[in-house]
Amino acid sequence: MTTPDGNASGRFAEFGPPRRVEGGLRARSTRGAIGQSWWSRRFLEVLESFALGTRLTRGRAYARRGQVLRLDIAPGLVTAAVQGSRPDPYPVRIELAAYPVELWARIEAELAGQAFFSARLLAGDLPTELEELFAGAGAPLFPSTVDELTQRCGCPDFAVPCKHLAATFYLLAEAFDADPFQLLHWRGRSRAELLDRLRMLRAAAGETGTPETVTGGAHVATARSGPDPAGPATSRPSTPTAGPAPTGRSTAAGAARVLGALPAASPADPVDRFWVAPVPVPDRPPTLATAPDLLLRQLGPPGPAIGGPGLVERLRRAYRDLGRPRSDLPTTGSAEATPTDRSGSARSQPAPSESPHQTGVRQQHHGADRAGQSPGQHGHRRQ
Repeated sequence: MTTPDGNASGRFAEFGPPRRVEGGLRARSTRGAIGQSWWSRRFLEVLESFALGTRLTRGRAYARRGQVLRLDIAPGLVTAAVQGSRPDPYPVRIELAAYPVELWARIEAELAGQAFFSARLLAGDLPTELEELFAGAGAPLFPSTVDELTQRCGCPDFAVPCKHLAATFYLLAEAFDADPFQLLHWRGRSRAELLDRLRMLRAAAGETGTPETVTGGAHVATARSGPDPAGPATSRPSTPTAGPAPTGRSTAAGAARVLGALPAASPADPVDRFWVAPVPVPDRPPTLATAPDLLLRQLGPPGPAIGGPGLVERLRRAYRDLGRPRSDLPTTGSAEATPTDRSGSARSQPAPSESPHQTGVRQQHHGADRAGQSPGQHGHRRQ
């Protein structure tokens, strides 16, 4: 049982094993740590930093056995029903103060002012930098002290958290894994409300031409809606100018406003510039060098019917020869590339323009010259 001030007093209540539950909420993690995303792991790390680690582990078995019957998340409040050893489940309440409306308005302006956060949130993701942004706005995303959490359970155990509260914390972390916006909903903004506010702020900033905060803190000026007093478009600077964002105004403008600040293309520009990349194209990334016989290393040894281990060695030599660069291969016309006969002397190669008959006649003359006889004498001797 939890005391009204949230402190633990007394000793652990002694009960038998919990009643078996059918259809309860079971933790997806069956062993090891619970929590896959950075925000769920961070949530459990914060709880363990409050010296609750040993108490939390007592509820891990409850979470994995499916003893939690119900889990609901509302602004500032998490409620659950956990089945223990008694017939009726114990009601569980975990309270965390939701942010006031004024604080959420400041947070939403910060999020809408940076395209990085807006894009990630609209994609259903919470970037790790979000915790720093919330802290900078004076709204820590996670509780900073255990006193910020009001934990209540209907069990007779005086420990805080009891195993029923601990099981609720673990399933709450997995609920954050499944839907990260549940963490923000606990702080006072549902997913639909937050995304609608971000879209509205960015759309309003695009209409008014408010500068947009780019990642890194730089502010890009937007295009002027009226005529340019400095002259035609060709006299404007080729790149947007940087400057500080106006105080008290949203800094979201969107990519359309940034592109609108660029000068329009002049009709006098040559047509061939259409194919020129506006920014330098990065070099092709280098490829990793792989051994020619890498495939043979991945395959198992062949059976005796197709050659056994000897086949692998022969294929390895062939793969290495085929994988050699052209510069390492023998060049045409070199001594290594000249065919030889059995006596070791080089054989003559037929000229490309010779016919088979001409080749035979030339070889016959060559053989007669080697014997020191003329073709006619050689033929008369054979007769």
